[in-house]
Formats: sequence, structure tokens, C-alpha cells
Amino acid sequence: MAPAPPPAASFSPSEVQRRLAAGACWVRRGARLYDLSSFVRHHPGGEQLLRARAGQDISADLDGPPHRHSANARRWLEQYYVGELRGDPQGSMENEAVAVEETQKTDPAVEPRFKVVDSDKDLVDWQKPLLWQVGHLGEKYDEWVHQPVTRPIRLFQSDFIEGLSKTVWYSVPVIWMPLVLYLSWSYYRTFAQGNVQLFASFTTEHAVAVPKSMFPGLFMLGIFLWSLIEYVIHRFLFHMKPPSDSYYLIMLHFVMHGQHHKAPFDGSRLVFPPVPASLAIGVFYVCLRLILPEAVGGTLFAGGLLGYVLYDMTHYYLHFGSPPKGSYLYSLKAHHVKHHFAHQMSGFGISTKLWDYCFHTLTPEKPHLKTQ
Repeated sequence: MAPAPPPAASFSPSEVQRRLAAGACWVRRGARLYDLSSFVRHHPGGEQLLRARAGQDISADLDGPPHRHSANARRWLEQYYVGELRGDPQGSMENEAVAVEETQKTDPAVEPRFKVVDSDKDLVDWQKPLLWQVGHLGEKYDEWVHQPVTRPIRLFQSDFIEGLSKTVWYSVPVIWMPLVLYLSWSYYRTFAQGNVQLFASFTTEHAVAVPKSMFPGLFMLGIFLWSLIEYVIHRFLFHMKPPSDSYYLIMLHFVMHGQHHKAPFDGSRLVFPPVPASLAIGVFYVCLRLILPEAVGGTLFAGGLLGYVLYDMTHYYLHFGSPPKGSYLYSLKAHHVKHHFAHQMSGFGISTKLWDYCFHTLTPEKPHLKTQ
């Protein structure tokens, strides 16, 4: 006969309030208490919004209007269970020494839905690197990779290679912004010399001189073209569905983008690491140099590189930032959250929704909550 589970811990309202005053983020569902302190920074609705619910009963947020969470999300909450509230669970803890103000309900447009991972029953062994395991998932891979979890991912056995696959967010501006500034100044000086010509490599008779006044337009065109490249890569490469019988294509998809959908709040995998980013950026630079005069191609490249930096910074902010409700960034965040948790085959724009408008891939206005 299996031993009885240990009795749940119990906390008085004053004990809970002391923890809230110390900075913890506890919420309750009826008499059940949950410590969300470790998750508060990851909350897509914003840390301030979740902390504003601290100490309150979130049953209505989970189970009723203005929106209903999936059963999967309610199960996910249980991993943060810490015990029971003593006394009348219907009573208000707001009457204690540390009051909690009533605030707005969490906006469903920016509310996450996660899968509870049972390490003993999941399709992969989370104690081992995942990259070499995912190829064996076959036809189960697509469903598995789109069931997000709130834990970090390890891809490689080697600590060195694993380190190259991750980075901190600020590495992007620190590494690439000096190059943007250097290239911009260098190519502007080349334009200022007045000897930049289009088509000169094909014909001298019909070559077109490019004045230095064209530099800002070419730079902005580079930023604009990056937004299109970003959309195309995200939609057609990152969201390709690998054949279920291809071990290596499944691995390739996972290392390129699947890992991000599996663990969307792994902060070390939200921006492109410098080494793989350098390889991709180098390819773009060589292609532009082969097609266009050095100053023209270089200026487009500098603008595109700035577009990439803005893209990666925006992407990180959409996951961890708390934009004011009603702002453009808030609408981008809602757009991206729906892409991750409900409509993975739409909402491909990160830094702008322009191309989603153009190609009719906007996420639906009303989020569709999947039940698992």
C-alpha cells in the first residue's frame, strides 16, 4: 500500500502578507496558494500586471470571463503550489496590514499557455542534451515542439559548443552596433568622393552616378529590406515542417527555431548567438558585394545590419518587456504571444506587422485557446 502523501503546508493570511511585503509573488485559487515569484519576470502580460494580482484569488482569471484558460494552463499552475490558506478562503486578505489593490484582469491577448512536463513520461529525457533526441520523435515532433515549457534547454553535450549556442541579449548591440557605425561612416565617405556608379561593371556608356545624397535613402532601404528578409526566413525556413522520417531535418529545424518555440522564455536563446550570426551576416555581405558596387551594397548592408539589431532587441523585449497597454509595442507583443501559443503558422513579423498585413498572415484578433 502506497504511503499517504504528506499533509499540505498551511499559511495564515498574515503569513502570506509578510511574504508579499518581502517581494514574493503569491496568488491563490480558492484556498490553494501558488508561489509565482520565479515566473513573474516571464509573464507575457508584464511583471507589473502579475504582481498586481499578488495575494488575490485568480480563480476568475483562470476559469471565467473575460476569458477562459485552457485546462493545460490550469494544470501548469500546479507546479507552483505551496500549500493552503488557513481560515475562510472567500475572505479578503486585502484587509490585512499589507493591502493589495484591485486591478484589471490579465489581457488574454498576452497570456501564456504552457505544457506541464513530466520528466519521466515526456518523449525526451530532459536530463540529457535534446538535439540528438528530437530526430527520433518522427511524426510526434511537430506537436511536441509546439507545446511550450518554462524550463531552459540544453542542446549539446560539449560545454564549449553549448556555450556557442547561447548568448545574453546585450551581446547583439555590443558586437554589431560598432560595425554598423564604422560601415556607415566609411561608405558615406566613399559616396562623398563622387565616384560611385551603378552598372559600371557592365557598361561605361550607361553607368549611373550615385550622389552622396542617396546615402540616407539606401541606408533606410537596407532596414526596410531586412524586415522583408526577416519575415521570409521566419515563415518559410524557421516554420517549415520537417518530414517525419528525416532525422537530420528534424534536428536542423530544432536547432534553428524549434528550440525557441519549445522554451520561449529561455533568455539565453532569444537572440542569435554571435558565432552563427556572424556566418549568416557574412553570407549576406558577400552576396551584396557581388551584386552591387561596394559603396551601394555596403550601405544597404549597414542599414540591414541595424535592422537586424533592432529585430533582435524587439524580439527580446516582446518576451520579457511590459509595454503600456494600447501602445504599438503592446500590439506587437500580443501578436507575437499568439504566434507562440495559439497560431504558430501566422504572425511571422517580429519588428513590424507590415508583411503579415501584405501577405494575409496576421494572427486572429480573438485568441483561440487550445485545450490539451
